[in-house]
Amino acid sequence: MKTAATLALLFCGFSLAPSQTVQSAPAEAATAPAPTATAETAKNAPEMTTKDSAATFSTRVNLVMVPVVVRDGKGRAIGTLHEEDFQLFDKGKLQVISRFAIEKPGTSTISAVVATNEKGEGQPSPETTPAPGPIPDRFVAYFLDDLHLSTGDLMLVRQAADRLLNEVVDPTTRIALYTGTGLGDLDFTDDRAKLHAAILGLQPHFNNRVQPGGVDISDYQADQILKNDTQALEAAVQEILASGILPNDPSSRAIATQMAQSMSQETVRAAENDSGYVLRKVEDTIRRLSRMPGARTMVMISPGFFLPEIVRMEETQVMDLAIKSNVTINALDARGLYTIIPGGDASTPSTVTTIASSVKANYQMSAALAQADLMAELADGTGGTFFHNDNGLKEGLKLLAARPEYIYILGFNPQNLKYDGSRHGLKITLRSPKGLDVQARRAYYAPNHAINPEEQSKQEIQEALFSRDELQDIPIDLHLQFFKASESAAKISVVAHVDLKQLHFRKVEDRNNDKLTIISGVFDRNGNYVGGIKKEIELRLKDQTLDTLGSSGINVKTTLDVMPGSYVIRLVVRDQEGQTMAARNGVVQIP
Repeated sequence: MKTAATLALLFCGFSLAPSQTVQSAPAEAATAPAPTATAETAKNAPEMTTKDSAATFSTRVNLVMVPVVVRDGKGRAIGTLHEEDFQLFDKGKLQVISRFAIEKPGTSTISAVVATNEKGEGQPSPETTPAPGPIPDRFVAYFLDDLHLSTGDLMLVRQAADRLLNEVVDPTTRIALYTGTGLGDLDFTDDRAKLHAAILGLQPHFNNRVQPGGVDISDYQADQILKNDTQALEAAVQEILASGILPNDPSSRAIATQMAQSMSQETVRAAENDSGYVLRKVEDTIRRLSRMPGARTMVMISPGFFLPEIVRMEETQVMDLAIKSNVTINALDARGLYTIIPGGDASTPSTVTTIASSVKANYQMSAALAQADLMAELADGTGGTFFHNDNGLKEGLKLLAARPEYIYILGFNPQNLKYDGSRHGLKITLRSPKGLDVQARRAYYAPNHAINPEEQSKQEIQEALFSRDELQDIPIDLHLQFFKASESAAKISVVAHVDLKQLHFRKVEDRNNDKLTIISGVFDRNGNYVGGIKKEIELRLKDQTLDTLGSSGINVKTTLDVMPGSYVIRLVVRDQEGQTMAARNGVVQIP
């Protein structure tokens, strides 16, 4: 595996070269006689075996984590509350908060083991090896809707974003830029030069659909016409007649009516295509964020766009995916402070002024509000913020991208959870509100009922792997070393020392059975998952062996081939019988 393989995504099963060493295995494991029967097989089975495979995962909700921000009357986040100050409701039922933490962004709150240098010939001494940087734990994806942004609005957004980038310095945050067209995308990075270049390289791809004779039937008005809104149809007919594209005779009205209906059908079809395309790009961005190990925020920058009824289901799917993936969508209306001028401004064709301008203005205002509704719904549905009707674009971007000074993390295991894939509404309250405002995640989804225990285990491990939280249900120690073989090749040694005393063994005859799953995952300095190895350790220990190993524990070693660079190692251990887990972080800086 090389660091250039950062495009190897979570579901690709990309494998690191594993070490085959499992320490503390009894010598007799290699000399067990061939079995002749089932009982004989169990009796003579090796006491410890290991199986290595690529680490691949899917998605499931288990422990539900709920980030909460509490603000005072002046909008400032406060950090003086305690676990007992909160109440958490799942579908209206009070839940037990099993995990509680307070995060203060900008400070390093993630404990990690630092790799030591297994010095080789010609290598620098450990004293000259640079210290690893802070572990990235927050990921912000800016999504720019360049299909709907006008040239003027995009230029203003570009200037505001570039100015903001000069002010924001957070070593634990990584930023990505994605667009509705996919042109100019930049993956997560902390390279300011690349970010500046990507922002300044943004270009408008505004899809300005031209209608005959300068007639301007908006997506919203067209949709109303197809829904038999006679006033909307009459406004369009009057505009067509005033445009001069039809002769001035009595038959023209019938033709204008047919044209208005035909133009409305074409307009709505185009809106379906455009809005559906952008929503799918939004979905792609959420999926990309879902693979990042930490807090996930998407900032959607758009003037909004109209959603025909047929696309509403896609909007719901986007919100559902964001909630399931713990992605918060914040939205910024790039139009800033806008007003509707009756009859249009100087750029509007003069034909518009010949019709009842107040009627036209009403539909223009309704269209503008419908466009804003989309972003408000995406933000509200995922616990985010909608910044709109304000010309302070830089301030808006700063507000939406910045982390509050204090974030409470509440975790709970849902009581009597049914595996039916249903949506669970969440509500966080304070026992003594005192005028405080609470902003928190609003929902999560239960896992599908069809999940089997093996898949459940795999998905629980994934959730732990793509987190930065330490889990201590199983006592483990993590030891890291690296060896630089050349300027382009290095190895990382990951040794997990597992204490067996707290494992839950299942006794079968004279054997104590359990299965350990150990994942060693590697993330690059920008939080991209590079790859990982899964080791499955089958334990069939005799009583005497268990007594011995119960005091000493076992060491499980994995060797990873990498290029020199900065890495985060995530070690996750799960035992099958007790269904308990442990997780540790490590950092490696290979010069």
